[in-house]
Amino acid sequence: MSEKLHGICAAACTPMNADGTQLDLNVLKRHLDTLIDAGVHIIAVCGGTGEFPFLSTAEKRLIAETAAKHIDGRTKLIVQTSAIRTEDAVEAALHAEGVGADALLILPPYFEGPTPDGVFQHYERISNSIHTPIMAYNIPVHSGFDITPDFFKRLQQLENVKYIKDTSGNFVRLQELIVAGLPVFNGADPFAFPALVAGALGCFWGAVNAMPRQAVQLYDLVRAGKLDEAATLWERLLPANLFFWNHAYNPAVKAATNLLVNPVGPCRHPVQPLSAEEMQELERVIQTLR
Repeated sequence: MSEKLHGICAAACTPMNADGTQLDLNVLKRHLDTLIDAGVHIIAVCGGTGEFPFLSTAEKRLIAETAAKHIDGRTKLIVQTSAIRTEDAVEAALHAEGVGADALLILPPYFEGPTPDGVFQHYERISNSIHTPIMAYNIPVHSGFDITPDFFKRLQQLENVKYIKDTSGNFVRLQELIVAGLPVFNGADPFAFPALVAGALGCFWGAVNAMPRQAVQLYDLVRAGKLDEAATLWERLLPANLFFWNHAYNPAVKAATNLLVNPVGPCRHPVQPLSAEEMQELERVIQTLR
């Protein structure tokens, strides 16, 4: 891949049937079309917003295969291929590369994971096994490991580590990465707009499922230097983004997407839907998106 990734990356929901027990690949294809028609630059599947912890290996492979075939080069494709065991991560990376992913999103080994040297070795073995660019995924609240700017610089010694998605939720950290000249995508919904203004390559953003055209418009306005218009648009987008960030994320994004864009279904159990009170609040904050 010679073209540098940039822009709005939609962290796609995984559509499910009514009780969340089965994938709905027809809706997945329809939703991918919606995101592409809205102009998103990148689609990511099997990520956190895609509920990867609750998908079987076979399901993740099927989603990657379906997405790659259906997208067919109409936009860039990122597949999340993380695993605790390095061997499993390598196997997932090879599969995603084989179906044509443009990049791989990879977490450090999580849950009582290794020391920095062990994390480096994990990425090193994956990088040495593939030819596809890697985007390191920093979400320390869930992985238990913080990919600091200095550690990411170390990871960039590896041939295929090209980007970082920072979902630390720390705007100071994001700016440290940008000032250091590092290729960073913002992964924190509440400051998508200031992240773009600050110079992030783009936003890797679950909320895009529910507001795809608005997210692309925001990026285009910032790139065109129309910051007053972008700020006005962001005022409309911010209430929903704050809601997603401050509630159970996947049920909130899926509920909003069901209401505004496509019927992507519920989250898979044991993840619970929003309460009736939360749904009322969500209905209120998405009025500016209608």
